[in-house]
Amino acid sequence: MGRTAPTDRRALLTGGLAVATVALAGCSSTSAAPSATSASPEGRPTTPAAAFARLMDGNKRWVSGDLRHPDRDPDRRQLVAQAQEPFGAILSCIDSRVPPELLFDTGLGDLYVMRTGGEAVGPVVTGSVEYGPMTSGTPLIVVLGHQRCGAVEAAYKSIRDGKPLPGNLQAIAKALRPAYEQAVRKGGADPVETMARAQVELTAGDLRSNQDLAPLVRKGVLAVVGAYYSLDTGTVEVLAGAP
Repeated sequence: MGRTAPTDRRALLTGGLAVATVALAGCSSTSAAPSATSASPEGRPTTPAAAFARLMDGNKRWVSGDLRHPDRDPDRRQLVAQAQEPFGAILSCIDSRVPPELLFDTGLGDLYVMRTGGEAVGPVVTGSVEYGPMTSGTPLIVVLGHQRCGAVEAAYKSIRDGKPLPGNLQAIAKALRPAYEQAVRKGGADPVETMARAQVELTAGDLRSNQDLAPLVRKGVLAVVGAYYSLDTGTVEVLAGAP
């Protein structure tokens, strides 16, 4: 399998939102209903630092078991039925053990969530991540990898052994090749875990610097955080980009 050039990765990470924004605008219109923030006792975070703090406080509750289950009652459902103002966008893995809404103790209308195998990206995924910050002022993006990622392990073995994965699973391996190459350079006792962390850092870095999101990051109205979830403890570890 051929090496993925850096320009190909940048093309994947910057594609398609300009055309899609107009077509998708109805999905998140905030003009047809009252603000969704009033259902939350703390109000909607409007800065990267406040949004990040809200998520990490929720993760602390997840770890301790002292959950609030905010924004999950019928009143909240009714309030966000016509409009939404999520304060965070999470790109995470499809793994059934890593549901962002639960491990950050959030509720309806709080998060945009995109989930792909190993946080693999392409134009549609990147456009989905960009959607909140570029259309409704969402101040935070989190790329969330996790411990013992099956998608990363499968991609690692496929690339190492030169054996393509079946069907469209091969597209995941291709998307994760830069992380594989970084893991090989770094070495270490557990190359799969190294690769999983590398995938988070590379993806968050590319999002942070792409042509559509970089201006928002420079203005200080958006932060792109790379993070890693422990299946053993439930703790989210910040790898890079905390506001």
